[in-house]
Amino acid sequence: MSDIKVTVDGAQISVASDQRPTQIFADKKEIVVCKINGVLKDLWSDLADGDVIEGISISSPDGLNVLRHSTAHVMAQAVQQVFAQTRLGIGPPITDGFYYDFDPTEPFNPDDLEKIESAMRKIVKEGQRFKRRVTTESDALKELAHEPYKCELIGIKGGGTDETNVEVGGAELTIYDNLGRDGQPVWSDLCRGPHLPSTKHIPAFKLMRSAAAYWRGSEKNPMLQRIYGTAWPSQDELNAYLELLAEAEKRDHRRLGQELDLFSFPEEIGSGLAVFHPKGGIIRRA
Repeated sequence: MSDIKVTVDGAQISVASDQRPTQIFADKKEIVVCKINGVLKDLWSDLADGDVIEGISISSPDGLNVLRHSTAHVMAQAVQQVFAQTRLGIGPPITDGFYYDFDPTEPFNPDDLEKIESAMRKIVKEGQRFKRRVTTESDALKELAHEPYKCELIGIKGGGTDETNVEVGGAELTIYDNLGRDGQPVWSDLCRGPHLPSTKHIPAFKLMRSAAAYWRGSEKNPMLQRIYGTAWPSQDELNAYLELLAEAEKRDHRRLGQELDLFSFPEEIGSGLAVFHPKGGIIRRA
């Protein structure tokens, strides 16, 4: 096997032509994705002579996005394990977390989120590899015929929203397979990627809540169920984030105002309209 020369984090090295970034960065556990010639890629990507490779840490902005996007995939896989008839929408990373839109037979409840989270932990423990697969539009439509929302996205060639761009809109149409320990696909999703090398690179996550959301943000489209979650490079960082949210909730003026008998929001006069109580009136005039 002939060698090729590549530049890794500013230093030129020789590697076997079949070597992948996952092998190059094997001793740097914090590297979960890379840039090849400036383009964000999986660590399983092929290399060519002259490539310039930059390792991307899980704690960097790009690394966090990939972590959260991959965790959204794990959540979707878990949802379809627990609720087999659920159809998939889209699942992008967002600030401090991720979400995924689903079309279930029944709305999700808090007990459902616990079941989904439990299934996710099993998937993470299995260390399923994320494998990118290039496909054609016709083949993708056949493979995903049971997923109407995915089929709708397949026709989008570019210029979509940021959310849809995580699925399609690139130069190639790709599907990511989650591979079991035997190397066979156990679950697949339409996606541009990139993704973590495997699910074992997801250190800490939590599902936060579910809510109703229109498909692709339009009230003309079906109402779906959106599950929000968060993922972090360590359990300590996740705990700190959850503590921050808890402290913010304690200081929420809407909650404090009602607990201190300052104001209320009677439904009979309209949503969001505050009625000040005597104590609240005094504070308002002060």
